Amino acid sequence: MSHCKVPALIEAQLEMGSVNELEHKSLFRREEEEEEDATQQTKAASLMEQGSLSPSFHGHTTTKSPKNSVVKSIKIVILSNKLNLLLPFGPLAILVHYMIDSKGWVFLLSLIGITPLAERLGYATEQLAFYTGPTVGGLLNATFGNVTELIISIFALKNGMIRVVQQTLLGSILSNMLLVLGCAFFCGGLVFHQKDQVFDKGIAVVNSGLLLMAVMGILFPAVLYYTHSEVHTGSSELALSRFSSCIMLIAYAAYLFFQLKSQPSSYSPLEEETNQNEETSAEDEDPEISKWEAIIWLSILTAWVSLLSGYLVDAIEGASVSWNIPIAFISVILLPIVGNAAEHAGAIMFAMKDKLDLSLGVAIGSSIQISMFVVPFCVVIGWMMGEQMDLNFQLFETAMLFITVIVVAFFLQEGTSNYFKGLMLILCYLIVAASFFVHEDPHQDGI
Repeated sequence: MSHCKVPALIEAQLEMGSVNELEHKSLFRREEEEEEDATQQTKAASLMEQGSLSPSFHGHTTTKSPKNSVVKSIKIVILSNKLNLLLPFGPLAILVHYMIDSKGWVFLLSLIGITPLAERLGYATEQLAFYTGPTVGGLLNATFGNVTELIISIFALKNGMIRVVQQTLLGSILSNMLLVLGCAFFCGGLVFHQKDQVFDKGIAVVNSGLLLMAVMGILFPAVLYYTHSEVHTGSSELALSRFSSCIMLIAYAAYLFFQLKSQPSSYSPLEEETNQNEETSAEDEDPEISKWEAIIWLSILTAWVSLLSGYLVDAIEGASVSWNIPIAFISVILLPIVGNAAEHAGAIMFAMKDKLDLSLGVAIGSSIQISMFVVPFCVVIGWMMGEQMDLNFQLFETAMLFITVIVVAFFLQEGTSNYFKGLMLILCYLIVAASFFVHEDPHQDGI
């Protein structure tokens, strides 16, 4: 602690006239910086001893890769989550398909069997992101975050069911914006009913703008088609859809770069929230499985989802007939529940911990991924497959999406939430569900 003797030394030198005023100020400034550094080091050491400071405080540290046996890896990935009790429904759906061939039961069992797989895919992606860094991790989340919807859409495209693809992706957007976000606001508002919960209004405005851009890309082909103003009838609308899809993919790539590189601090969880929960979340910051385990599990889960998705898509029409439910309702309401199960639980959990920014990141972030990445990507994939997948979602669906984005944007503009706002969003989703229950697709021949 030799720096404590500096002031006395300076005063003695000043009396002797050997230090001028400028040197006096610089010495005091140096002394203050040394004291500040010493204080920070002392605090850091004490916090590390208590286990309440994350390793990221000291900069980038190498992620420790756990060495698990095969049995332990299976126990961590498969047996650690209660939702995985639904996994046997997948093989059961395949058995029913070959033994009874009841489309309704095959569809229902496949739907239930895919639900835990969607959640485990998200878990494996998060584990792999520990080893890749924020940029590649963001790309992984963009790719595998909605991989269930993407796989189902590709199988439906392969079978020529373009309307099912459009309605399933539309339903995922509506479900995330109204049901998932509404339940998060409602549950969080009940827990913190004595105050309004607060989230970053600036990020919410940027997200609303991206959703409106997605609406623009979907709206214009529909307007072009229904106003009969195409230069080349039957082809201009498809060409516009493909061009707009490429632009939307570029915009989403720019959004990822902006989010992860240009202004990463704006999109990271609030420091106050993380500091309050460092003691409980310190263990969660370390990966539970190794890098290669995560890659292997991603491959296995993706293959299993792909297998079940084939049976699911094949049974949609039969389920619609046997249950006497419109295909539009199955595609927009029932199918998205599978892909959004993990997001639903995560958004509610974060909201009940007063972490609204994370809830918004889950619900609105997933909507942006689907509208700005999955939808245009499916158009490009359909283009490569020779299918005329376009952005013309028909007037009914397009109007539904446009009104939903406007309603959610109004709810987000204040930067606060409560249980009343959540209830309103849930009720809006019930209106949407009822609308599709009585809606008949005008192009049943082009399912």
